[in-house]
Amino acid sequence: MSLCLTSDFWVAAYRARLDAQGIFVHIARRGDATAGAVWVKCATMNGRATVLARTYDADFNRVWTVHLDDVPEPEADAALARQAGFDGDLWIVEVEDPRGRHLLDEEGLD
Repeated sequence: MSLCLTSDFWVAAYRARLDAQGIFVHIARRGDATAGAVWVKCATMNGRATVLARTYDADFNRVWTVHLDDVPEPEADAALARQAGFDGDLWIVEVEDPRGRHLLDEEGLD
């Protein structure tokens, strides 16, 4: 049995973890508090960004999937706007770090 956290709780915990590492984070769009999908844009502050979304693997484990990797930031923003148009419950978390750290590969954030 896996524990599923509400989206707002997960985003708050993620924000706290980023803050603790001195990584700037901004909640660009608040989605459904209980079960909204969460997408993360990681901008490297050089005009480029990576977009990740939480999905499921073949064994139904939650994983972070890269949807766009190192693309011009306006392209990432446009993709997120399109996704928000399809999904009214979507959360968009924007991370800014020159080294591209988003911490999603760390324990406990899957």
